[in-house]
Amino acid sequence: MVFAGLDIGSQSTCATIINEKEIMASVLMPSSVNPKKIGEEALNLALGKANLSRSDVQYFIATGYGRYQAEANEKISEITCQARGVQWFIPEARMVLDIGGQDSKIILLGKNGRVIDFMMNDKCAAGTGRFLELMTQVLDIQIEDYGTLVNQSREFIELSNTCAIFAESELISLIAQGKKKEDLARAVCRSVVKRILTLAGKMIITRPLVFTGGVAKNQGIITILKEELAFSPLIPPDPLITAALGAAYLAREKSLPEP
Repeated sequence: MVFAGLDIGSQSTCATIINEKEIMASVLMPSSVNPKKIGEEALNLALGKANLSRSDVQYFIATGYGRYQAEANEKISEITCQARGVQWFIPEARMVLDIGGQDSKIILLGKNGRVIDFMMNDKCAAGTGRFLELMTQVLDIQIEDYGTLVNQSREFIELSNTCAIFAESELISLIAQGKKKEDLARAVCRSVVKRILTLAGKMIITRPLVFTGGVAKNQGIITILKEELAFSPLIPPDPLITAALGAAYLAREKSLPEP
């Protein structure tokens, strides 16, 4: 049997197809102003990669910001789907740190990937991929440059403003003072990491901690996260597909009888 998961996010859309044992196909593409259309396109492309059609799908679950636009059997929150997708890759995971383009979240997990608690920031750009993108424009760098620049940094600089707008002004001021680009890049990455860890609030940072979302591919953020946590987070083979994979995983659970 075949099961489908679709994650229509603010920045990217992912469709994942699985069977009883393995991932058959996955497609990731930029989101658009038409969530329904982009979702259908991603799903059809994923099915095509697996040499399947919609009629082959036993159960289909959608998640993400645009899930209500999808013609799925069921719509489930990205928190639940993210947890399940992480469990597929790393069954022993006890906490998920997810940083996407427009939001960030920390999820505490129990056994079998069940969500015990979570905290989410979807109101402010600080602590998200969007913040990093805004700061790349000010620093005149590419998003992939953060990793190299962070490792080259020698002077400690801390951004005092967590608000994206004020942080941008502060960064411009520091550039005018002659501060080096690599030191400012480290300050930007540290600001993002501190923001997301502060989001955890009273939740105890628990290992194994899994890092997901598009920002999980940013080597600068990974470096700072290791320093702040004093241990290395685990990163799935593809940290961008975990929510869609989790949706497909849940679709499988709802279709197959419990052992």
